[in-house]
Amino acid sequence: MGVFTFENESTSTVAPARLYKALVTDADIIIPKAVDTIQSVETVEGNGGPGTIKKLTLVEDGETKYVLHKIESIDEANLGYNYSIVGGVGLPDTVEKISIETKLFEGPNGGSIGKVTINIQTKGDAQPNEEEGKAAKARGDVFFKAIESYLSAHPEYN
Repeated sequence: MGVFTFENESTSTVAPARLYKALVTDADIIIPKAVDTIQSVETVEGNGGPGTIKKLTLVEDGETKYVLHKIESIDEANLGYNYSIVGGVGLPDTVEKISIETKLFEGPNGGSIGKVTINIQTKGDAQPNEEEGKAAKARGDVFFKAIESYLSAHPEYN
């Protein structure tokens, strides 16, 4: 089994608590409104806490697809959220598991700094694919900026 780890940092003009609320607490409602490709977010197992599995339905290249996302931990006090991709189009055939650890911090001018660590564990002798890692990073950046744009356009959201 191979493991590929990469880290990413993004900045936002949105305050950390407000951004965290949109990304974690109200994700099922906000994400489909903010991210054009995501049609819905629904809980398929669990109560919203660790162990919960969510299904994100999306349209990609005109085709409806889904990603299954398992919540590993939620740390509201420290604005942390960890989850894994456990099924669907987000999990290539050569990959056993993708784990994502996220944390928001105070940024400049009342904004946020988002730090993400992604661990991709491959199956058997499959080697980690750096291109898959780069693609995951790019999708994460687009997702983060889409949420930021939504919140900037909706100052009434608290």
